[in-house]
Amino acid sequence: MTEHLSWDLYRTFLAVLTEGSLSGAARVLGMTQPTAGRHVAALEAAIGQSLFTRSQTGLQPTDAAQALRAHAQAMQHTAQAFERAAASHGDGVSGVVRISASEVVGVEVLPPILSALRRAHPQLIIELVPTNRIQDLLHREVDIAVRMAPPQQEALVARRVGSIDIGLHARDDYLARYGQPASLADLAHHAVIGFDRMTPFLREATRRFPSWTRERFAFRADSDLAQLAMLRAGYGIGACQVPLARRDDRLVRLLPAAFRFRLPTWVAMHEDLRANPRCRVTFDALVAGLTSYMAE
Repeated sequence: MTEHLSWDLYRTFLAVLTEGSLSGAARVLGMTQPTAGRHVAALEAAIGQSLFTRSQTGLQPTDAAQALRAHAQAMQHTAQAFERAAASHGDGVSGVVRISASEVVGVEVLPPILSALRRAHPQLIIELVPTNRIQDLLHREVDIAVRMAPPQQEALVARRVGSIDIGLHARDDYLARYGQPASLADLAHHAVIGFDRMTPFLREATRRFPSWTRERFAFRADSDLAQLAMLRAGYGIGACQVPLARRDDRLVRLLPAAFRFRLPTWVAMHEDLRANPRCRVTFDALVAGLTSYMAE
């Protein structure tokens, strides 16, 4: 391959990977299906490899396509970071800041913090990625991340804002119906809300609480938001951030001495963004807002 390929070809390739069809990629990118097809064909011709095969369920990526996926995604993140920086050029706090946080923090904790930030800086635009997957700050998947694990890369600016208490809770009407457990062993007689698939974090938690296993749960979901919704609906007993539960008068904390662990929390961004006005004020607002939340 000796020619320099247009970014449009890679962008279309990634859209087809994501959508599974030329028509889906064309719809997302705002182009015609024949144009999307020409882009894929041009990329295949340039690299001398087939990227997709047709099946009854759509276009299936070949091994070559799967090998190129991460590189195309890195290019996309870089292009998006370029667009955010270009849109934010100039004096003052304006433009786009992309933030990632866990599902619960992103949906339940950050909205009032970000709303106050927006009132202070009306030209600021926030993109929020609520996900439990760690976003890559070095490759600029996001500008700022709220993480429950210490950042390892030296090129990151990180501030530990404290630890979020996690405790067992249930709604008052569930407890009125079934009673309060007097010990962790009593949970065997209750409807317990928990995870479906094991993760490294959950594996560490179950070392401290061996009875907290998938087989014991009467409701299983990998979505923290789904677990929180079932807890609020009175389904049973589940783990919840203590400051968040305090905002709901109907949630009662259970066995605080027997079941408690803490989520250390950091706010992190790439050191290249330290002098960027929009990222600096957002970083500071997240640190202040999360510190206040943990003190509730």
